[in-house]
Amino acid sequence: MSVSICRSSQGSVRDALSPDERGLDERDRAIVLATQAGLPLVPDPWGAVGRELGLTGEEVLARMRAMHERGVIRRIAAVPNHYRLGYVANGMTVWDVDDAEVERLGREVAAIEGVSHCYRRPRHLPHWPYNLFAMLHGRSREEVERQAEALRARLGEDCRDHRILYSSRILKKTGLRLARRAPQA
Repeated sequence: MSVSICRSSQGSVRDALSPDERGLDERDRAIVLATQAGLPLVPDPWGAVGRELGLTGEEVLARMRAMHERGVIRRIAAVPNHYRLGYVANGMTVWDVDDAEVERLGREVAAIEGVSHCYRRPRHLPHWPYNLFAMLHGRSREEVERQAEALRARLGEDCRDHRILYSSRILKKTGLRLARRAPQA
């Protein structure tokens, strides 16, 4: 599991503030530092973090929820290594769909099994007409292409064009990291 404290894609002024500028106290900062590289893979990860910091697991979880509500933590999520799970064909599908329908279609696409994430992005005409992105994973390119064709059929006449952009290498996936503070003299 990873804890992401990246700026949200909304890009608001509030999101541009550093965690300290949002009222991150020393306990919250300690929780972020203890979890930013991942939660412990134990039955009670909140308790394990709490024991490390002199807090209860309930306190850790409550503080993380509060930081999430304030926008300090964007999400807490499992980040699987698809390659180790045998999913060696990873394709970002990009779709040119009607802007008036993209929100509805995005929710439908995101609910499809096999879509790990789905989001809207701005078009960059005339070179890039795509506004809906959905990541598909398969054990082969043929499997990803079958998934994309099923997705294409589901989008129907709302889809004008699409492409599949395959991953060519694994990139390190990490969010923003807080630096440990130097001891004060």
